[in-house]
Amino acid sequence: MTIDETRQTQRTPQGQRTRQGQDSRRSAVVVRPDEDQPLGNIGTRVRDGVGSWLRSPALDFYGLIIVGTLLIGVGLVMVLSSSAVLNISRGNSGFAGLFRQGTFAAMGLVLLVVAACLPTGFYRKAAWPLLGLGLALQCLVHVPGLGVEVDGNRNWISIGGQTLQPSEFLKLALAVWLGALLATKRPLLHRPGHMLFPLVPGIVAALGLVVLGHDLGTAMVMCLLVAGAVWVAGVPRRWFLAVGAAGLAGVIALTITSANRMARIGNWLHGTCEGDSCYQAEQGLMGLAEGGWWGVGLGESRMKWGRLPAAEDDYIFAIIGEELGLLGTLGVLALFAVLALIMFRMITRIEDHFTQITIAGISAWLLGQAFVNMMVVTGLLPVIGVPLPFISSGGSALLASMAALGVLISFARREPGAREAIGARMGAVRRSISVLPAPRDAAGKSDARPRRGRAKTGRSSTSSKTSTAGPSGPSGSSKPGGTRTSGGPSGTGGSRKPAGTHNAAGSRNSTGSRQSRASRKSAPSSRRTR
Repeated sequence: MTIDETRQTQRTPQGQRTRQGQDSRRSAVVVRPDEDQPLGNIGTRVRDGVGSWLRSPALDFYGLIIVGTLLIGVGLVMVLSSSAVLNISRGNSGFAGLFRQGTFAAMGLVLLVVAACLPTGFYRKAAWPLLGLGLALQCLVHVPGLGVEVDGNRNWISIGGQTLQPSEFLKLALAVWLGALLATKRPLLHRPGHMLFPLVPGIVAALGLVVLGHDLGTAMVMCLLVAGAVWVAGVPRRWFLAVGAAGLAGVIALTITSANRMARIGNWLHGTCEGDSCYQAEQGLMGLAEGGWWGVGLGESRMKWGRLPAAEDDYIFAIIGEELGLLGTLGVLALFAVLALIMFRMITRIEDHFTQITIAGISAWLLGQAFVNMMVVTGLLPVIGVPLPFISSGGSALLASMAALGVLISFARREPGAREAIGARMGAVRRSISVLPAPRDAAGKSDARPRRGRAKTGRSSTSSKTSTAGPSGPSGSSKPGGTRTSGGPSGTGGSRKPAGTHNAAGSRNSTGSRQSRASRKSAPSSRRTR
């Protein structure tokens, strides 16, 4: 060590040397990023964060709300875009389609909230009444004066000028009924008697009323619903294959006996069309082709100007592809894929058999109908009149889909640990948004403390200034309270003077030097006062 370094060490205070030693020891254990990863291992932190989020018990609850909101929002926007031109041409407002669909969405929101708040036991007890109500509404379709026939399908009823499609609500009732029945008979499903009764009569009644109205597309979606529920219930495979073969034979028989259905299948298989039988399918494919990768722009579709029939209903997916391109269609497909993953996760996490079977039936209904609609628009299936859930225009389909979403949310709230996780999150949100003003007495006390400190500081500085004022005589002495007693040479005749004053006979030069020294001495006392 050199002489300069030794002197520098000697001049360094002991406390500073101690802090430097502590800092050196502390810096030795700091983990610093290397040159390859200057920001640290971000990938590991992201994987850990995503993994903890995916393991959250409340993931299904929030996921259903988010995905459902996005699907309904996309549907409202696309219904406005696809129906505005035709509404204007009919002399109505361009927003008439949005107002109508928005009204049904508001009604569906009420159903969703009510369904989400009901406990699981309510649905299990109400399974038979719900199925009976659904069958009764479907019977009204065949009542003269109430039933409405559209394009050969008698599947609507007219009440007070409003049309209602009971088969959409029958799907939800059938899913809940299958869940309750199969959960009760699950230990006995290997016996033919318990397998056939009352399962088969209930399914035949529901499907028969729909087929009687010549709506084969809805009947096929209900067959998917039954297949999903029966599969998750654990029905023996031989019975599952037998029922599936019987259902397929029935569909083939209904197709062969209908000239319209045979023409659609022939057009799909051979590509040869008579007259305008392929017009709707061709226009849908042209809309998808014109959209390309990025689309022509929201609201810029050409097919909605009367060229594509049912542009806001069954073929709204073609308008999405034309205006938003391949990116938009893949986005819709991704939303339904996420919805499928959420429902599959719910089935694997929930231990109640009724809840599992009901979720399987609802998922087969919503997802099966969505993929059938998209396959029809893209030409992978012959034309089948089924709407796109949550997106296509139509009040009955939207109300039934949102009610089914509410049932799923109710089941998600009762997953293991979900109730506690949701309650903790809601409590954190309430605490974060509740900002209350401080009480006046507490605010007064908090404000008074610094004022007292400042007052004491002022008095100490004043007394320091007073103490610097020198007397005219050598026998002057300071007194408490910032006053001085000055006396004559004999020390008598002293008088008491106010604080901050001094004898006029004092020298100003000596007073200035004394004031500077006294101010330096009074600085520590001021800090102590603070």
